[in-house]
Amino acid sequence: MLVKNAFPIDRIRVPVKRAKTLDPAKVTELAESILTEGQRTPIRVRADGEGFVLIEGLHRLEALKALGEATVEGYLVHARLH
Repeated sequence: MLVKNAFPIDRIRVPVKRAKTLDPAKVTELAESILTEGQRTPIRVRADGEGFVLIEGLHRLEALKALGEATVEGYLVHARLH
């Protein structure tokens, strides 16, 4: 079962491929929604050394950054090794 945690935004790395899909209009829309309703959907990250790698939730993460937040609610996903 996944447990929601608060993750420091400055310790989350966004992979280059994922960053290329960023839509600034969507970030603005989400930031406005977060201001009125709060963050409704947690992001997903995986551990990577001292920090984390974003798996899902780029626009939510960027919206929270734009609002000046220090943390983001999310789930820590344990990636399987093959």
